[in-house]
Amino acid sequence: MRYVCDAPAGRTWFQIETEVEAARESEEMRHAVEKFFLRERDRARQTYRPTSPIYIEQEIGLKAHLARDMAMFLTLRNQDGEPLSTAMLPRGGHEDRAFRIILVGPGNQDPYPKHGDAIEALGRHFGLVLDRERCFPYDRGRD
Repeated sequence: MRYVCDAPAGRTWFQIETEVEAARESEEMRHAVEKFFLRERDRARQTYRPTSPIYIEQEIGLKAHLARDMAMFLTLRNQDGEPLSTAMLPRGGHEDRAFRIILVGPGNQDPYPKHGDAIEALGRHFGLVLDRERCFPYDRGRD
């Protein structure tokens, strides 16, 4: 995982960079981020065109391409490393109105009541508005 930004109350956002990290996040948070991570990685991999015929250089280029071309997956962690929320943002964290930003808590619960301030910090970091109506994909008894 790669550090992204700090959030209030000792929490920190990290980027999920590998399939193993995505699988662990899915297991610990009881949701399907791994499925979305793999789908995005495969989509980005299909658009990769090596610039070098040398195999090792192709792999280096692939890693950079995936980092640029696939959606970002992030995890909010407390000081003990416990996962609190998971986010899926557009590639590079840049605004893309066609992209469905998703923020969920454990078991796909609403992360906003407990971690709204941390989500706001993530939005500020990337210059994105991460409001609940846009980013929480489930309508569980909203008033």
